[in-house]
Amino acid sequence: MKLDRRNFMGVSAAMLAAGSARAAGVDADPIKDMIVINALGGLGDPNQPADSLVPQFSPRVLAEAHASGLTAVNITIGYVSGSADPFEQSVREVAETDAQVRANSRDLMKILTAADIRRAKAEGKVGLIYGFQNGAMMGQDASRVDIFANLGVRIFQLTYNPANQLGDGSMAPGNRGLTPFGREVVARCNAQRVMVDLSHSGEQTCLEAARISKQPISINHTGCRAVTNLPRNKTDAELKLVADRGGFIGIYFMPFLDMSGHARAEHVVAHIDHAVKLCGEDHVGIGTDGTVTQIDDLKAYEAVLAKEIAARQAAGISAKGERPDTYPFVVDLRGPDQFRKLIGLLRAKGYSTARIEKILGGNFLAYAQTIWGA
Repeated sequence: MKLDRRNFMGVSAAMLAAGSARAAGVDADPIKDMIVINALGGLGDPNQPADSLVPQFSPRVLAEAHASGLTAVNITIGYVSGSADPFEQSVREVAETDAQVRANSRDLMKILTAADIRRAKAEGKVGLIYGFQNGAMMGQDASRVDIFANLGVRIFQLTYNPANQLGDGSMAPGNRGLTPFGREVVARCNAQRVMVDLSHSGEQTCLEAARISKQPISINHTGCRAVTNLPRNKTDAELKLVADRGGFIGIYFMPFLDMSGHARAEHVVAHIDHAVKLCGEDHVGIGTDGTVTQIDDLKAYEAVLAKEIAARQAAGISAKGERPDTYPFVVDLRGPDQFRKLIGLLRAKGYSTARIEKILGGNFLAYAQTIWGA
């Protein structure tokens, strides 16, 4: 891939970090041989406005994805909220994303199986896992799970923050759990061997899904409510049940990791550490809920963010803890070097290389193999 001067500068942070490591006499690139999987994230340029969730892969985005060491990422496509028809929008965005992957086949590949993730690593590509963050596109027809599974969607998150026809989200006041239709959709997901993701769900929805699912479920991007008591974070009961049944928990890099709303890298480590102690080292990973390309001008971004938060609040989809002064990322754990920084922090915490490799991607890969097959 050709890099112009701007794109070269965009990846220079990761390269400088590697050089500093060599000068210090330590492993020049601790991430080189790791499989790194972001269980929920993005692959786009947050400095460029976007009208849809369909990713746009600029040279900078692709260069920084490679420089970050990322092997695969669960990208959100399809309907989340708004006035569009959820089913039509979701079908269209699958097709549009497929076209983008074909156009950038030297750098990207669509992930359908665990073996595809390994192949992406071997071929030096970034794997894209197609995922939904709202089950609204199911309408009242559970057979739509079959349609989307056949189109290559591999992760079905049942609810966003509000309630939908499948169950209650984390901000739904009733905490009523799954609906009968939600149970039907879970069963259909099991039959199609796609992941059932309970991120954003209410507590009862998550607990019920974990209990009735014939396969392990996941919570691909969350925090721990025992550490920070906010609705978007999961209770110990949810985390423990999901892990005990063989599932996966991804910790995000979001403001909900600290009550101040200004989460930092130390808070990410604290939530990972709590989850590992509660669930065991074989069930915890990362789902940053962000990109590897960072915001260049934070001051200018604040005005954009204020409008976005206001729009989310007006639409009824925001979560407690979202404010115009809270960034939807961790300021000191972003950009193409974010995974290397996290490795360093976990090492400082006393985590072994083997445990770090599990958290950075090994645990998600093992879980994916259980659900999708080898």
